[in-house]
Amino acid sequence: MEPLPPKHRLLDACRGLPVEHGPDAHFVLRCACRLAELHEQRMATEPGTVTEIDHDRARLVHDIDRWVARELPTAHGGARMHTETVGTVIDRLAQFSAQAYSTLLGAPEWMVHDAWRRLSELAVAYEDLATEVSTGVCRLPDFSGHHEYERGPRELEH
Repeated sequence: MEPLPPKHRLLDACRGLPVEHGPDAHFVLRCACRLAELHEQRMATEPGTVTEIDHDRARLVHDIDRWVARELPTAHGGARMHTETVGTVIDRLAQFSAQAYSTLLGAPEWMVHDAWRRLSELAVAYEDLATEVSTGVCRLPDFSGHHEYERGPRELEH
């Protein structure tokens, strides 16, 4: 069983810092890095033209959730249910990371502070979730029947 990466490695991946590649690379870190790239692209894209980006994000979130279901222990039936999957939390971490770094390019001080506080709080929440899921004391919702990414980007627009 390979554990979920700690928050500092996940944040490094979201920032685009080197993530090892090849057979030893942690799957979740590679996905987090790609999610952050997609969020950066999304922020630079005209509104209404992000369908393909969101399609790719949905696939990565699903891939992370499949990895978690395959690699981590199953929680007992009485464990509390979390409201989000690990994949959706990592997607938001990637989004908040991209937003926080973009504020460094001249946003007002209050906006910089808010963005970094939000990222920090979610990183702590991720670490708590990773610990709870890895020890089997928290169950995750099963969104495996929802395959938005299987439809092509053009189909999602309609």
